[in-house]
Amino acid sequence: MSNKELYKELCQTQGDNIPLFLQYWWMEAVCFGKRWEVALAYDGQGQIIGAMPFLLGQKLGMRYVLQPQLTQYNGPWFNYPQDCSEMERLDFEKKVSDQLISQVQSYGVSYFYQHFSPAVTNWLPFYWEGFQQTTRYTYRLSDLSDLNAVFEGFNKKKRQKQILRHDGRYQTIYSMTPARFADFHAEYWRGKGKKDLLSKSFIERVCQEAISRGQGAILALTEQESSDIIYARFIVWDSNCTYSLMSAHGRNETDNGINELLVWRAIQEAATHSRAFDFEGSMDPGIEYFYRLFGSSQTPYFAVSKCYNPLFKLLLKLRK
Repeated sequence: MSNKELYKELCQTQGDNIPLFLQYWWMEAVCFGKRWEVALAYDGQGQIIGAMPFLLGQKLGMRYVLQPQLTQYNGPWFNYPQDCSEMERLDFEKKVSDQLISQVQSYGVSYFYQHFSPAVTNWLPFYWEGFQQTTRYTYRLSDLSDLNAVFEGFNKKKRQKQILRHDGRYQTIYSMTPARFADFHAEYWRGKGKKDLLSKSFIERVCQEAISRGQGAILALTEQESSDIIYARFIVWDSNCTYSLMSAHGRNETDNGINELLVWRAIQEAATHSRAFDFEGSMDPGIEYFYRLFGSSQTPYFAVSKCYNPLFKLLLKLRK
């Protein structure tokens, strides 16, 4: 069996032990029409103890690894032995990481770039192999078990007050189709004078796959007794965390506070599926401020890279 076939079986048996963005089905959806592979690590008895899926691209004959669109992280997954000590954990991560790095390098890649899950706090084995790291941040609500406490953590003037002001006026609907959401998303970017970086087929495919698996939803706000969609947001989840991936609003929407209401509705939905809510970044000052006022915690994660080919490094500089 190929590594991908073995990995598909592994994801089926491990369930949510493997994070959402590393799942076989997710990689199939976001890498459709492209090539993706997975590195596997084994113990001495032939059991899989680690994995790392990755998108494998090619340009001018040079192979490279990059993050797939709409995918917050890939990076290594560790199938830890039970009751391991701190020393045993570090030894285990080194053993697994060495195997994963070796397999990725066997593809002859000229460049490697991935975001690691916030759960991965040790990138030292990659450093020892010549990789570089930049710390990035997302924002999370780590405990959704008490929604009253979550709401109390919101900024009172700029979040609570706005949400309460709009709460009775707008309803949440779940009937927006992936095709309509894709069009709405494109219309939103056209209104900003920009092109949507995500194709309609891509948005439709990812939304449909997540919704059909019971791991995603499109939430849309309309005024009471109206069918006109004002704001829409796409979320995905596993039992550990819900992620807010895409949002858009109507071209004429200017009423401040309605988006805050939709975020709150998304958090309420997330609480029925997951323990935590991830706002999906961002490193942008304006977006960072918007999410921070929901009482979320700044959560670091690693962006890990390595350039093997000086020519590819030159191409990256020219691209900038």
